Amino acid sequence: MTQSLGIVFPGQGAQYVGMGADFLQSSEEVRQLFSEASNILGYDAGRLCLDGPQNVLDQTVNTQVTVFLVNCACFEVFRKASSLTPRVMAGHSLGEFSALRAAGSLSFADAVRLVRSRAQYMKDAVPAGSGCMAAIIGISRDAVELLCRRSDPTLGMVAPANFNAPGQTVISGERPAVESVMEAARDAGAKAVKLPISVPCHSRLLDGATVKLAFLLEKLSVGETSVPVIPNFDPTTSHSVSKTRRLLASQLNAPVRWQETVERMISMGVTLFVELGPKKTLSNLIKRIRPDIPVVNVEDRASLEGALATIEG
Repeated sequence: MTQSLGIVFPGQGAQYVGMGADFLQSSEEVRQLFSEASNILGYDAGRLCLDGPQNVLDQTVNTQVTVFLVNCACFEVFRKASSLTPRVMAGHSLGEFSALRAAGSLSFADAVRLVRSRAQYMKDAVPAGSGCMAAIIGISRDAVELLCRRSDPTLGMVAPANFNAPGQTVISGERPAVESVMEAARDAGAKAVKLPISVPCHSRLLDGATVKLAFLLEKLSVGETSVPVIPNFDPTTSHSVSKTRRLLASQLNAPVRWQETVERMISMGVTLFVELGPKKTLSNLIKRIRPDIPVVNVEDRASLEGALATIEG
């Protein structure tokens, strides 16, 4: 049976030292991709992926560009190895930029510059160390929202940032408030884990960054997508020339509706998901959302071979 593919790309939190190493060593196309990006950025992006160190890689100005590049590298290798055209694509937060580049809506050079600027705007929006994010696992999204609303306002703002899957919601905000909700969630029987992300993404603390990004996007050339790309901000619609600028800006300070995104992709006929990028973060989330839908990931040659065997089998 021919599979109907849904391609997804991860975002921040998927980074690790050594990501992309296999394809950088084995693929001339990937080396050229990183070389072009390094010329734009003014530093060796491949070396940062390979050598880190982790605390430098975890800084949002570095994380966003490097994860985007590894996502693009995985897509290039997968596209060359597979003859199937995906039915639909999506990306988680930063990953949405990878999806738009893969679907031809953004040029590679424009996307690199856009991701770099987005990261810088986010970094500049809040003082270093003042914000953070945490995953709350094991209680409902309604319970997490209630804990955020009940948080002591003197500790600062905190709110849901990612509705990832049943029983997994990410919160974002000012550090004391996030830590307070983490403690309350543990008291309620949940697991609470701080994420390796240096800014409070998808919160109103990034309102200023959103304004800057919207201004930059107005100057950007945006094309139609070759396949539908589902936006995080509003999974009921799809990216288009008339919508993409608004959707990308709105995504920055609004929650990522990932569970709805996956459910929309399945409603469009997806029978197998392919995650292209470092780690298996989205693969694990998709299994929580719809355990009956198979998921494969591609981040090196071994996982590529496994993915192709599943798709072609």
